[in-house]
Amino acid sequence: MCGIAGACWSNNRKPLSVIDLKRMTAVLAHRGPDDSGIYHSLYPTDAPRMGANQYELPRRSFGVGAALGHRRLSIIDLEGGHQPLSNEDGTVWIAFNGEIYNYRELRPRLEAQGHHFRTSSDTETIVHLYEQYGPDCVEHLRGMFAFAIWDVENQQLLLARDRLGQKPLFYRAADGRLLFASELKALLQVSDSPRQLNLQAIDFYLTYQYVPHPNCILQGYNKLPPAHWAIYSNGELKVRRYWSPPYSLKATPTGPPATQEHDNDNRTTKQWQSKLRETLTEAVRLRMRSDVPLGAFLSGGIDSTIIAGLMQEISKSPVDTFSIGFPVKQFDERLYAREAARHLATQHHESIVEPAALEILPKLIWHYDEPFADSSAIPMMYLSQMTRQHVTVALSGDGGDELFAGYNRYQAVRLGTMFDRLPRPLQVLLTSRVWQQIPSSVRQRSFRRRLKRLLAALAEKPERRYLTWISIFDDERRRTLYCEDFQAQINGNDSGEFLFNAYGECPSRDFVTRTTCADVLTYLPCDILTKVDVASMAYNLECRSPFLDHRVVELAARMPIELKQRRMTRKRILIDTFGDLLPASIQKRSKMGFGVPLGHWFRNELKPLLQDVLLDRASLDRGYFKPHAVSQLIDEHVNGRWDHSHRLWTLLCLELWHRMFLDPLTSPADCPSLL
Repeated sequence: MCGIAGACWSNNRKPLSVIDLKRMTAVLAHRGPDDSGIYHSLYPTDAPRMGANQYELPRRSFGVGAALGHRRLSIIDLEGGHQPLSNEDGTVWIAFNGEIYNYRELRPRLEAQGHHFRTSSDTETIVHLYEQYGPDCVEHLRGMFAFAIWDVENQQLLLARDRLGQKPLFYRAADGRLLFASELKALLQVSDSPRQLNLQAIDFYLTYQYVPHPNCILQGYNKLPPAHWAIYSNGELKVRRYWSPPYSLKATPTGPPATQEHDNDNRTTKQWQSKLRETLTEAVRLRMRSDVPLGAFLSGGIDSTIIAGLMQEISKSPVDTFSIGFPVKQFDERLYAREAARHLATQHHESIVEPAALEILPKLIWHYDEPFADSSAIPMMYLSQMTRQHVTVALSGDGGDELFAGYNRYQAVRLGTMFDRLPRPLQVLLTSRVWQQIPSSVRQRSFRRRLKRLLAALAEKPERRYLTWISIFDDERRRTLYCEDFQAQINGNDSGEFLFNAYGECPSRDFVTRTTCADVLTYLPCDILTKVDVASMAYNLECRSPFLDHRVVELAARMPIELKQRRMTRKRILIDTFGDLLPASIQKRSKMGFGVPLGHWFRNELKPLLQDVLLDRASLDRGYFKPHAVSQLIDEHVNGRWDHSHRLWTLLCLELWHRMFLDPLTSPADCPSLL
């Protein structure tokens, strides 16, 4: 697991300087504390130094070329995995972030095709795959990755990102040069990098609590989407998708899709379960390959318990497991985690997060680069910090909810489909605005709050209804919040298109399955996997997610919804398939999620922070939001009339990001002054 950065430039354009390249890699040191390296096509060796911060320019200072930088967290082949790494004759160079879990299986085939290996690393496998297959090398990889390959002979740079989007890759193409990096802040280390705000991105952010790919919070910068590769050649960038989860293939409870040629046996429910157990167990086994200590996150939920259980079945000794809790009971899962650990006989570790833990907020803003408002990033940071004290690699249950219909909102989606079949007069009654006068409960997970949110969106079309349910600020609330000038500047931007396009990739399935597909393509990579990657890499911890093995994903995508959601029961096939690993209480417990007690904190310990930041003159004068609208949100929340905790957290993170990345502060050493 590492951090990568670099550039490719076309003829008659300035190259990336060695100084800028080293600045880019230095800011990624947290991603790779064990080693660093650079490759620069204009320098046959490291550039000769002229002074403390100057390098002698090469005689051939213009022309087509590339530069690669790398920071390494050593996991596989601790001695031989130095990067950037090349093939035998130095015509193909790579900077790679991630893990290829099937590299041992790929190597004999490549050797039989005439390729010679100098290391035992998974990185070198990618180099030889590229020599053999070109950009199609990604189709042979089973893992998580973001990498850059410089092809000297063809004078082109290949960028690629894994199928589900576990590893990030930012880029900026302008003026005959492509810059790329694992994090946005690395691109900003290049001399004269612009920092102009992308106003449409703010609209996206307030809708989803993240800025969706390929957009970026800064104008002119992009994120390579999951399952895409890009080639930069002759000053042009071509981006192409290489994989899609097969949700468009229709299955039945007793058999797979008729068009699925490579898997055309008729399956009973038991056969689906058998195939799931076999495929997920193999995914766990592959992710336990490591030359350093590894463990597992264990929340006491179904997904993490299954992963820890499969690890314990494979392991010859007790697996180290880790969990985080809160002093607020409704957010504390430690009792379930302990019960799971006892059932599985793991070596369990836990910690508790107090309100004072928000001292980590400046570090959180710094590491996430863009505004990011999933508040579970707070416990994720602390969980990663605690886990890294014991192991270097941790397996997680990420992806289980999206693949197997685990979220409570999928039950609401099912109810919505039932509502759509009701007589029109009854629909009108249920969607009457009388319901909207019911105040939300101050309790985060109260029945009244969920009912109100359900009824508020029933009158809309199904896709738009789901957008309303998942939005932090829905369309109406954003219109109320925005200043007139700001609203005018973003007119024509429909933030819902990102979600609706994902729905369009699965047109023929039932609406619950279509919704899980949309989440796999949007919420999973942009929120969940971003949260985990950034928080874990901030503490030099590698996270691996067996549910996101693309073979597991493909199997889950073809399953009929009846195997996953039966009446109002979630994850039915996971419970039936892995019941031996799940204590009875965990099988029956309701979904809790990895939330934090923001509502409680904002009414008590953190109320001064909230008011000092959001009602500060610098914040109110930015011209995005109406001051009275912001004040009203705070007043309604503090007085207990409404629960605006996630909306206020979203605004707070945006303002702190603004101060760190657009105001004069650009160093993590300055972070404490933000508060």
